[in-house]
Amino acid sequence: MEHLKEVKLEESAYQFDAKMSLKQAIPLGLQHVCAMFVGNLTPLLIITSACGIAGGEFADLQVTLLQSAMFVAGVVTLVQLFTIGPVGGSVPIIMGTSSGFIGVFNSVVGSMGGGVLAYGAIMGASIIGGIFEGVLGFFLKPLRKFFPPVVTGTVVLSIGLSLISVGINSFGGGNGAKDFGSMENLLLALFVLVVILIFKHWTTGFLSSSAILIGILAGYVAAFVMGLVLPTTGVTADGVEFTKAWVLNWNKVAQASWFAIPKLMPVKIVFDMRAIMPVMIMFVVTAVETVGDISGVMEGGMNREPTDKELSGGVICDGLGSSFAALFGVLPNTSFSQNVGLVAMTKVVNRMALASGAIFLILCGLIPKLGALISIMPQAVLGGAAVMMFSSIVVSGIQLITKEKMTPRQLTIVSVALGVGYGMGANSGILAQAPHAFQLICGESGIVPAAFVAILLNVLLPKDDKAE
Repeated sequence: MEHLKEVKLEESAYQFDAKMSLKQAIPLGLQHVCAMFVGNLTPLLIITSACGIAGGEFADLQVTLLQSAMFVAGVVTLVQLFTIGPVGGSVPIIMGTSSGFIGVFNSVVGSMGGGVLAYGAIMGASIIGGIFEGVLGFFLKPLRKFFPPVVTGTVVLSIGLSLISVGINSFGGGNGAKDFGSMENLLLALFVLVVILIFKHWTTGFLSSSAILIGILAGYVAAFVMGLVLPTTGVTADGVEFTKAWVLNWNKVAQASWFAIPKLMPVKIVFDMRAIMPVMIMFVVTAVETVGDISGVMEGGMNREPTDKELSGGVICDGLGSSFAALFGVLPNTSFSQNVGLVAMTKVVNRMALASGAIFLILCGLIPKLGALISIMPQAVLGGAAVMMFSSIVVSGIQLITKEKMTPRQLTIVSVALGVGYGMGANSGILAQAPHAFQLICGESGIVPAAFVAILLNVLLPKDDKAE
């Protein structure tokens, strides 16, 4: 069976710019979309609910943003594949909404008190940060030596660590849910996780690589069935009635239209230093991560190191794509690590296959009903998938760190960066007396201080003698 599948794939699937028949390109493209569809929308679902713009008067706004997120990811992916001047690396990478920023954005929302204002400030910071990353891309060559795998790995590791609590928060029903941690929420999330594991490891091919999508669909079905047999409302201690977090709100889908053009600037853009500083630093980290992703996809899919032109084009596309995304109210778009994994696994690097996935995303972005369908996803269903997706980021960080032999010097870099850097961010009370600017940059999520400490130690510590 397995061999049959492999024989049937055209040779062109394994070449980047070969022509490929649509009947093969489209399913391969859809497989990529399946791998990233959920991850592309997760950050938006999390940040809009952190800002408090997930329901009520803002329900329409959230649907608009989800719709735009699909549209933007498709457009930026096409630029990355086919390039416009210096923008784009023509590398087999799918672009999408980055989850790396969730930690920093959460802290911005914390320091600005949420609401549409905080979301607008995030957009303003993303526009500036994106242009900044685009400029970095032009000077990538001299900067590359500051970011060996031990530094990039430490950064990716701390991104994963900061997201685990976000994932488990959704697992219990999401921030501010009146029935947070109820048995119903936990069992629903657990059910989704189990379905994902079954499909990932007991099936092969297409089913296995779209396990997360299947798990989420199963979660919708389960929530629907639960709505038929269980009471959908509960009563708080004060006797106020509320709708439970896992209940599907079909009205929202019914009210959404079938076709709409994505809106430019759905949120008023605000420029605020409290958001700009930490986000700029995160864009440097993202550039590092993109370099890692492009290296990973070229190693995994084409068995060679990427050229400097591919790297700098990729990073420029990453930055300017993020500024473009912010104009539509979408969080920064960067290379998607899930898809790098998929390319390394399947070895399918054909540009047409990936482009057909991107075109599908753009089409989804023109259909608000799809955005609405996703926006009613119960947080617990998202949590079942997110717990696994986010902690796999931790594991890929560990893989990056251990790519080279662990020397005492590398151990010191990782330990101090995680201990001091990540620890400071994770327990931000320790910085209460520090200068305000310092609190903004380091507070709430440990990603930025960990990155800073790792880069610094990598420069300062004496190089190991190779003679060990």
